[in-house]
Amino acid sequence: MSQFFQIHPDNPQQRLIKQAAEILRNGGLVVIPTDCAYALACRLGDKKATERVQRLRQLGPKHNFTLLCRDLSELSNFAKVDNSQYRQLKAHTPGAFTFILEGTREVPRLLMNPKKRTIGIRVPANAIAIALLEEMGEPLMSSSLILPGEDLPLADPYEIRERLEHDLDLVIDGGHCGFEATTVVDMTEEQAVVTRQGVGDASAFL
Repeated sequence: MSQFFQIHPDNPQQRLIKQAAEILRNGGLVVIPTDCAYALACRLGDKKATERVQRLRQLGPKHNFTLLCRDLSELSNFAKVDNSQYRQLKAHTPGAFTFILEGTREVPRLLMNPKKRTIGIRVPANAIAIALLEEMGEPLMSSSLILPGEDLPLADPYEIRERLEHDLDLVIDGGHCGFEATTVVDMTEEQAVVTRQGVGDASAFL
């Protein structure tokens, strides 16, 4: 049975943030709000929690997960970024973008694309997500909350609790945050390529 925290979207209660972080540190699988939609999140490199995400979403072993980072300095620990890429990242973070970058050795192997050694990374513009990342002191592994056979992520925290209360350890109700995906930008080549148009304005990359 999952716990259910109602956290203020603009001024997150630190007591609840600390409790949520403790659940994550203990191997929990948590639903958190982001600037685009609700997402599944667990501790970086937690193999059992990652496998729970794969079972819940019926994902294959080659599915790319995304690292949620609190800022660019943390992002640069997990991805190789040159000066040109850094300027582009700085102009578009925090925000509704997922950037595909070449991963560093800090990225757990189970999270990287096995052939390309790439990783998806984003810096969310959501006060609850950022507070949680600050409390954790490390990135979170995340995945869209799209259930098998469905096209859109679940958007109502009460529906999420009702449908998944036996599969999750915590649902954070952070109010409405939509159900659109991030814009995905592949920055592994010399020219950045938009591979999915979502909420983020990708005009600078076109």
